[in-house]
Amino acid sequence: MKSLYLSSFIFLFSLYCFAETNVRKSHHTANGFKNPNPNFETKGLWNVLVWQFERFRLPNSLDPKDYPPFPVLENNGIDLKNNSSKLSVTWVGHATTLIQIDGVNILSDPIWSERCSPVSFIGPKRYTPPGIKIEDLPKIDIVILSHNHYDHTDLPTLKQLEEKFQPLVLTGLGNKKLLLGEGLKNVKEMDWWDETKANDLSITFTPTQHFSGRGILDRNETLWGSYLISGKKEKVYFGGDTGYYSHFREIGERFGSIDVAILPVGATEPRWMMQPVHVDPKETVQAFVDLKAKYLVPMHYMTFVLSDEPLDSPVPRTKEELKRSGISEGQFVPLKIGESRFF
Repeated sequence: MKSLYLSSFIFLFSLYCFAETNVRKSHHTANGFKNPNPNFETKGLWNVLVWQFERFRLPNSLDPKDYPPFPVLENNGIDLKNNSSKLSVTWVGHATTLIQIDGVNILSDPIWSERCSPVSFIGPKRYTPPGIKIEDLPKIDIVILSHNHYDHTDLPTLKQLEEKFQPLVLTGLGNKKLLLGEGLKNVKEMDWWDETKANDLSITFTPTQHFSGRGILDRNETLWGSYLISGKKEKVYFGGDTGYYSHFREIGERFGSIDVAILPVGATEPRWMMQPVHVDPKETVQAFVDLKAKYLVPMHYMTFVLSDEPLDSPVPRTKEELKRSGISEGQFVPLKIGESRFF
């Protein structure tokens, strides 16, 4: 009888493990990865060409040179270096934020380069400087990379950070080879829902709806995602690049009580092109609700011209959506580039 119980247990446990593996790996394909949304609409090269042709008809008012100077605070890093306990978020620009939690310093998608491009002389150019110089940063313990697009995985910046700080670099599956080849030493790949322990923090790589690729032929060969950082008392979510889907609700249900959600609000237009992979302010607010977070820090705007909306429009649009949703504006923390908020 005992052997029968043991056999039944082994059989049921095997079925459980098989089911868990299949659920866990449902985003894997023979050649790479796919999004959680089964109806995800892929935009190909033809769509890009159509979009670029349509841009010729856009008003010249979208040229950043026609805007007043964007607010940038030059952060000398002193307060950040002296902070060993408070939760803080500093917006460096684009998707680059410095997160301080339990005395640990984490950089998200760091880019200090003048262009986000495979070459240094052409491609989207920076229109606002980084809010803090690399030499003024506190010691960087961890770097989190959401995906391998050039505006999120900037190799020149990563090599500078490696030389100065030798941080742990967390990234999605398939990216380690590229990073090791550039001289980074401490790189850890993660699958969705993988959890790693580092510096007494728990960091989970969570799903997003996006895509990857650094060339024409490597689309979706490496994994994209977001991060949930859990400290002793507080949790921070970094959303990376993403379209809207049910993954936000799932993350909120799994982790709950998120203190700060750092979410993208830019690169939204035209919607027929951007909606699958970039949330607009309305969807950002819905994601914030799904995540059950206390504070919303916006990012992914006012740095590079990657889309067709005015560079200064995301924050006013987000405020309108927050008001429409009945959410207190006090929960919205639109930092100036270089500004730090201590929570």
